[in-house]
Amino acid sequence: MHPQTLRLYERRGLVCPKRHGKNRLYSQHDIERLIYIQSLTQELGINLAGVERIIRLQNELDQLKAHKEEEIRQISERILQLERMKKVREDEIADIKQKIVDQLADDATEEEASEAEESGSGVIAGRSRTDAAKRPSQRPRSLE
Repeated sequence: MHPQTLRLYERRGLVCPKRHGKNRLYSQHDIERLIYIQSLTQELGINLAGVERIIRLQNELDQLKAHKEEEIRQISERILQLERMKKVREDEIADIKQKIVDQLADDATEEEASEAEESGSGVIAGRSRTDAAKRPSQRPRSLE
């Protein structure tokens, strides 16, 4: 590529090489951009104004894409947060259900103990009153 062409592209903002003294240092991105510009102008016959427009639109698309990808990342993060909250609530529901079951078992045991006392036997279905008053997990297991 002719040096004047490179300077023109730099003036138009199509490439932004760094400088080292009087020399221009082109990055890999700049080189790829120059090859792309050359293909647009020579192979497709697009003038420089058209190239500028194409590159500007591509930059806008890249920014829009980056913005949408960030939105997707934030949404995914929120989904994970909501899934963790859902799991906590499900665990709380399971705990509440277990407490209800335990309370019903305790109530039934107390009722059995109360009925046994009223009848005067003091023993409920082969268990003493103290065993019957214990929670199901604390009661002695039968050997059946």
